[in-house]
Amino acid sequence: MRFGGEDGGVTVEIDEGVADVRLDRPAKLNALTPSLMAGIGEALAWLEGLDDLRCVVLSGEGRSFSAGMDLSVLTGGGIGELSPRTHGIANHAQHCTVGWRDLPVPVIAAIRGHCFGGGLQIALGADIRIATPDARLSVMEMKHGLVPDMGLFVLLRGVMRADVLRELVYTARELNGEQAAELGLVTRVADDPFTEAMVLAREIADRSPPAIRAAKRLFARFDDGDAAALLQAESDEQQVLVDAIWNAIKTG
Repeated sequence: MRFGGEDGGVTVEIDEGVADVRLDRPAKLNALTPSLMAGIGEALAWLEGLDDLRCVVLSGEGRSFSAGMDLSVLTGGGIGELSPRTHGIANHAQHCTVGWRDLPVPVIAAIRGHCFGGGLQIALGADIRIATPDARLSVMEMKHGLVPDMGLFVLLRGVMRADVLRELVYTARELNGEQAAELGLVTRVADDPFTEAMVLAREIADRSPPAIRAAKRLFARFDDGDAAALLQAESDEQQVLVDAIWNAIKTG
């Protein structure tokens, strides 16, 4: 299945509850266009409605994850208004990144080649990121006189040291996969991140779907700073799971 238009989209294939989701503009290194970003939004909406979805592997078709925003979109004024909240607390561009965090199941990003700017922020929406050792990652926006505005400051809370993140934002310095792993920007490196991600996705898919979804909901509140609310949420989620197990035992 494909979402989006001729100038970029997203393909989705599902096998036994695992979704293989790919940014699909390989000739342009999956650089982001309004069409591709619309495809991400459509894919997210479709995936969210799948009751039997268990895990998502997110990657880029071709030799790169995403080179970030297509500069022709920037120079052509095609981004549109950013202030309106079109998707809850997010605008249309931010939804392309935080939307992966909002999915009810884990998302694993498989990164190779370029992963710059908005493309990096899309990858940061994943729960887990696996990159090739020679992948190229950068918070690129400062090179164009911009700031990262697709959710980076929300998605990286608690993921890496604030001073290190500040350096990366201020300088737009490029990292390879191994350097990114050392700093916490990616989870780990692998020569074949897509295969590694699929193996991990299958392992997650074999676990209890209600428990996995409960854990994802709890992680969504992980950095909200309210310890009392998070402790209560842990108890509430666990109670539902324990009651379901006990009822299954009683009914045989």
